[in-house]
Amino acid sequence: MKKQIASVSVFHNAKLMAVIYLALSIPLVLIMAIPVLMTEGAGGSLLVMAFMPVLYTIFGFVFTLIGAWVYNQIAARVGGFEFTTSEADRG
Repeated sequence: MKKQIASVSVFHNAKLMAVIYLALSIPLVLIMAIPVLMTEGAGGSLLVMAFMPVLYTIFGFVFTLIGAWVYNQIAARVGGFEFTTSEADRG
C-alpha cells in the first residue's frame, strides 16, 4: 500500500532535531577538547569549544525549521515523499 507524507510538523521536528544535535555535539566536543587541553595557552580555543554545542543546537533547530517549512510548501504542490507499507510478519 502506497502512502504519502503530505505535511510535517515544523516546530516539533525542529525541536526534536535540536535535541539530537545537542546530544551528538557534546561527545564530539569532549573528544576534540583532549588535544586542546594538552596544548599550553589554548584557553581561547576551549572557550569556543564550550559554545559549540549551543551553536550546533541553535543552527540545527533553525535549519530544520526552515527545511520542514519548505517541505510543506513543496509537498502541498507536487506531493510528499511516497513510500510503501506492508504488514510485518511476526512469527
